[in-house]
Amino acid sequence: MTESRQRFYHLTTFGCQMNEHDSERIRGVLEEDGWMPAVEPDDADLLLFNTCSVRESAVSRLRGRLGEARRLKNEKPERLIGLAGCFAQNRKVEIFRDMPFLDLAFGPQNIADLPALLDSAESGSGQSGSFSDNDFLSAALPARRKIKYRAWVQAMTGCTNFCSYCVVPSVRGPERSRSARDIIEEVKRLVDDGVIEITILGQNVNSYGLDRDPGTADRVSFADLLMKLDAIEGLRRIRFMTSHPKDLGNDLVEAMRDLPKVCEHLHLPVQSGANRILDRMKRGYSREHYLELVENLYEQIPGVSLTTDIIVGFPGEKEEDFYRTMTLAAECQFDGAFTFMYSRRDGTAAADLPGRLPDATVKRRMHELVSLTQQIALVKNEAIIGEPVEVLIEGPSSRGDGLRGRTRQNKVVNYVAGASVKNKAEGCFTTVTIDSATSTTLKGRQACD
Repeated sequence: MTESRQRFYHLTTFGCQMNEHDSERIRGVLEEDGWMPAVEPDDADLLLFNTCSVRESAVSRLRGRLGEARRLKNEKPERLIGLAGCFAQNRKVEIFRDMPFLDLAFGPQNIADLPALLDSAESGSGQSGSFSDNDFLSAALPARRKIKYRAWVQAMTGCTNFCSYCVVPSVRGPERSRSARDIIEEVKRLVDDGVIEITILGQNVNSYGLDRDPGTADRVSFADLLMKLDAIEGLRRIRFMTSHPKDLGNDLVEAMRDLPKVCEHLHLPVQSGANRILDRMKRGYSREHYLELVENLYEQIPGVSLTTDIIVGFPGEKEEDFYRTMTLAAECQFDGAFTFMYSRRDGTAAADLPGRLPDATVKRRMHELVSLTQQIALVKNEAIIGEPVEVLIEGPSSRGDGLRGRTRQNKVVNYVAGASVKNKAEGCFTTVTIDSATSTTLKGRQACD
């Protein structure tokens, strides 16, 4: 019998942490089907792109990579090209028409169909796709993680908020929660495999469990889920994202305060500081409510780190609306802010809103907001200078002159290792005394621990 040729794949991921999690499952499905990872695209028999359609920047990067993939396919016609994820789901009607060089495509809920799609493509049956909306969660699939000590854990998928600018509900469907039992069992297996830090994922983790039948033993709140995970022996850190302000209850704040393994970092997207714009965005909360949440967080959780998302230039945003966003940012004192210029997405309610702003206005406002948030972050980071912090080592620093790690507050630390502790390895904890800071990173020296 002739031995079959080994097949190689190259996977590129765009977008959010949920896409990173899905890519772990895609790798798991492929490798269980006999495929092996290729370091370079040129060496791959399958070029696969797990895509994002939330912002135009991700789509633009994807188009550039697809141009290169098309060139590689022209050089080797039997090479397969596939699209996965939100962009593929959002363009399912026209994707094969607009991209005739594609062999296969599938949405976020259809990763399990990948082997069948590949069989069809390899048999010469033509372009094949899978875009059905179903209750399947990718967490049920095998995974291939790149990092041994850290893992993504999917608690839920989908969204039912329908913010006017967002395509997530249409590409990932409604909210669907995993059972707490399945999540706990997965985390225990991960800990047995060497994981010490997990990040719980969901488009809105604060609404975890609300889609499950009331009164059943498996319907637990997100705060209760964190309490159950905190009790798992061997687990050291628990993170989660993302939280929606309209669903953030005091039970979650208390869980962050009281549970020793839950890290003191909350990502709480505000998007705008003006009530008029929040209403147009259909966010479901007011500026005043958001500020009350932030005040409560700072009161109850000493040293908590707060990060956010802000959109600049939403249709109809007036100068006074932008000013209110600036004053909210100053009052909240964010440790970091992911700022974005409004990106029109087809199929969203905001796509047809009047009041599009000139590019020059949006860029000017973006510059002012970034300058403010960076200044605030710098001051907050400089306040840590001289303090010892616990760091989970992630590997060499980007400059190659030391090591890099992350604090419980999710702050990146670059440091020089002391002579007696240089054997501290990736995935270990150490203590670093902070000597200097920028708006995005801390720098220090490792203590003799």
